[in-house]
Amino acid sequence: MNRLCFGDNLEVLHRIDASSVDLIYLDPPFNSKATYNILYKSPVGADAQRKAFEDTWRWEDGAEEALDRVRRTNLAVFKVLTSLQGFLGQGDLMAYLAMMAVRLVELHRVLKSTGSLYLHCDPTASHYLKVILDGVFGPDSFRTEISWRRQSAHNDAAQGRRQFGNVRDTIFFYTKTSNWTWNWLYTPYDEEYVRGFYRHVEEGSERRYRLGDITAPGGADPAKRNPQYEFLGITRYWRYSRERMQALFDAGRIIQTAPGRVPQYKRYLDEMPGVALQNDWTDIKPLHGSNQERIGYPTQKPLALLERIIQASSNEGDVILDPFCGCGTAVHAAERLGRKWIGIDITYLAIQVIEDRIKTWLPQAKYSIEGIPKDEFAARQLAKRDPYVFQDWAVSRVGGQARGRGPDKGIDGEIAFLLGRQKKYGHAIVSVKAGQNVGPDAVRVLKSVVARERADMGVFICLNEPTADMRTEAATAGRIELPGGTRPRVQILTVKDLISGPNLGILTELNAVRAAQEAKAVQRKRKPKTPTADQLRKEPPLPPMSIKGGKAGHTQVPMELDDPVLVPQVKERRKR
Repeated sequence: MNRLCFGDNLEVLHRIDASSVDLIYLDPPFNSKATYNILYKSPVGADAQRKAFEDTWRWEDGAEEALDRVRRTNLAVFKVLTSLQGFLGQGDLMAYLAMMAVRLVELHRVLKSTGSLYLHCDPTASHYLKVILDGVFGPDSFRTEISWRRQSAHNDAAQGRRQFGNVRDTIFFYTKTSNWTWNWLYTPYDEEYVRGFYRHVEEGSERRYRLGDITAPGGADPAKRNPQYEFLGITRYWRYSRERMQALFDAGRIIQTAPGRVPQYKRYLDEMPGVALQNDWTDIKPLHGSNQERIGYPTQKPLALLERIIQASSNEGDVILDPFCGCGTAVHAAERLGRKWIGIDITYLAIQVIEDRIKTWLPQAKYSIEGIPKDEFAARQLAKRDPYVFQDWAVSRVGGQARGRGPDKGIDGEIAFLLGRQKKYGHAIVSVKAGQNVGPDAVRVLKSVVARERADMGVFICLNEPTADMRTEAATAGRIELPGGTRPRVQILTVKDLISGPNLGILTELNAVRAAQEAKAVQRKRKPKTPTADQLRKEPPLPPMSIKGGKAGHTQVPMELDDPVLVPQVKERRKR
């Protein structure tokens, strides 16, 4: 059974059997010391940003414990870490490496003997990570370093950058043993190669082909035992027996372009697999804002990138594991390709996005979710242990998108719901209270927020049954006409309602993925904004282009970005 696990991947990995996974792909945080936000697109109201994860590691956040775990499980890796610690000290980078090392040791344990691991990283700490991977898997298990061009060139010089632009990510490929699962993949020939080598076109079929040598390698070498005979008036040592040669000639695969010339083999372009895939990947483009696949999650990778890795290093029915599954691209690719999968993430936001993604694009997928409340007792324990995660879970149960931590101005989540069949959307505000002592004042605050935001309705979520005063306060907000009939404008739900399945009388089909799609559709109908001079400066420079009709040696002069054409002009008023 496919599994989506909410929690620390180190603890989840302990529960996975040894040698049970065929392929591991991990795209861990890169220790960039940045905070990454997911941008929620919405067809109603304003877009909202929510912190997806904070890519900052500190020594005091459990690095010492991680180092001690490695000492107890893999002495060779522990020696690598202590050597690095002597150089790096107990700083943030060393904390990151210790946290990664203890997880890589566990990933090696669960990997089958025929399994492979792909670690996706950037130049921030890739050199240190490779040393640790060598310690975990052994230097002989390193297969290659893949370079993926993750973005196009950008003009950083205008922002004062004084080094080369970083446009590539690194993907380290390791195997557990020397006998690993492998499937060759091919990419199409480029047009220049086709024109140069497959320059012949067959009359009638219009098939492109090239001519290949059919003389035998080694020629007269007795050890090769190549057959020698006359064919079409030419005597040579040939690749094929006389019978095979005649059969190929009768089939039109061997031709003689002129009498006296050596016969050649006709190789058709449409029969060739293409170019064997190398380790420099420039053909898979990064996701841009208008891409239908993009859902607004930071560091989201293209589906084609994960499909390539999975196709190369696994077979149908194999188990794929992503311990930092983020928005679930590896899970999505594995499901599409008929593999079993396990996805793990420590943020509930990621789990929610993956659920939305599967619901939207893979509605037939079957999987279980581990680590989230399945009964009222577990939900109350979660509220007590981590109120913010409880808030995220509660908002998701009513079909909304949570706002996360920080100042929320009375808004813990929002719901975009259908008001009718004409694609008209309503807007609901969600307020979550995880405490025990909640009264009518909290409901009154929600009413004011609904009025301030001009929302259609409000949803109030609490642990216990509401008091009579809370119900009275909610009733004073009036009622709203919905497709399923009239409902209170402010509705109160309890944990018990969330577990049994809340019924707000609304259609909340707009999850994170569908909301992004609908928002893009709305955006496409709007007139595009004219870019500012500052935005143009950030665009990659265009190459010089020849002017049609001019001399071949003349090229167009690049326009300076402070040219008057790009700078708004202020019209002078005429004095009367």
